[in-house]
Amino acid sequence: MLEQHLHEDVTARGHLIDSNILSNIMNGIVELDGTFEVLSLDIGRGNENPSTITMRVFGRSREHLSEILRTIHEFGVVPVHLEDVCLQPAPADGVFPEDFYSTTNLETYIRLAGQWRHVEGTEMDLGVRVDEVTQTATGVPISDVRKGDMFVVGQTGLRVVTQERAREKTEFEFMNSTVSSEKPKAQIVKQIASILREVHGDGRKTIVVAGPAIVHTGASAHLARIVRAGYVSVLFGGNAVATHDIEVALYGTSLGIDMQSGVAVPGGNEHHLRAINRIRAAGSIGDAVDRGVLTSGLMYTLVKTGTPYVLAGSIRDDGPLPDVITDVIEAQQAMRAWCREAGACIMLSTMLHSIAVGNMLPASVTTVCVDINPAAVTKLGDRGSMQTIGIVTDVGLFLQLLADELGC
Repeated sequence: MLEQHLHEDVTARGHLIDSNILSNIMNGIVELDGTFEVLSLDIGRGNENPSTITMRVFGRSREHLSEILRTIHEFGVVPVHLEDVCLQPAPADGVFPEDFYSTTNLETYIRLAGQWRHVEGTEMDLGVRVDEVTQTATGVPISDVRKGDMFVVGQTGLRVVTQERAREKTEFEFMNSTVSSEKPKAQIVKQIASILREVHGDGRKTIVVAGPAIVHTGASAHLARIVRAGYVSVLFGGNAVATHDIEVALYGTSLGIDMQSGVAVPGGNEHHLRAINRIRAAGSIGDAVDRGVLTSGLMYTLVKTGTPYVLAGSIRDDGPLPDVITDVIEAQQAMRAWCREAGACIMLSTMLHSIAVGNMLPASVTTVCVDINPAAVTKLGDRGSMQTIGIVTDVGLFLQLLADELGC
């Protein structure tokens, strides 16, 4: 029998049953070899009535109990007996204090001086820095930590707001099942177009994360149509998507393959590097557009419409293009600023960039991942981006249908 001092009374409130929150809480306890006792359960009787549970959670040791509480915390579980957060100073630049609280992508609050304070900058894998003078809390990546900054440690005085299942039909009701290639594409595209119109109409930002496959499939022209119509606030990508788009504009090939005939061009394997060289000689992509070196393509359209883009570097890059940010921390910071203002994010056939951006997105951001490979979407979910809706289809077909639906 577990000793009485090795327990914690906790509570959770919300649409616990139909959003599977209650089962997730209980499974989280059992899977860690803990036990629980339900002290009270008040089930809401209608769509607008939340449920409330109070339970006693037992662990084998204080460390075991803390591990259980950390696991169920992300489902909105808080202690019954509320206390303020515990704070400790960072021991050095770039180092969190021991036992720092590692954030989720869910909306988070801390209890400070008896009041709940919202944590700004919600995303996964940050620490919570507290300014005790202004009584504010901010999510901070480890690279931005400075010695002496005060950070939240442990689990005391923390609350997260779980993502609940919608109480009424939404634009994404048609995609509530597991990722599948058998969904009706026309209906999917129609609903996504509706979402983009809503986000655009509300003045919120839409991020597009693009991989080089959009160029290889000939879909970059359709994405350029969507950019010209104003539905893209910023484009995230790498050296490859920009390079191959520019290669098409300058040489008519992508990876040396003629985009009209689909046949390899003699010497075409050099075209991507020659394209990079032309842009580097001009100074930048924008300079190449201004000088008439670059006169078509997706990157041309971004420059001409004034649509921002963030190109993050990789060890695999040739060149790279002068616009590519080769410092990964700097690239993160550039992307993070957009992620915190986003209303929607469309990820197009780029697994690594999609996962990277997914890590920086709050769970409240409507996120759609389009890829011919179901593993791309599965990995996003495995990494914590559970809000992602997956569409398994050819990105070229998808973008053409989407541009048509938006009337671009």
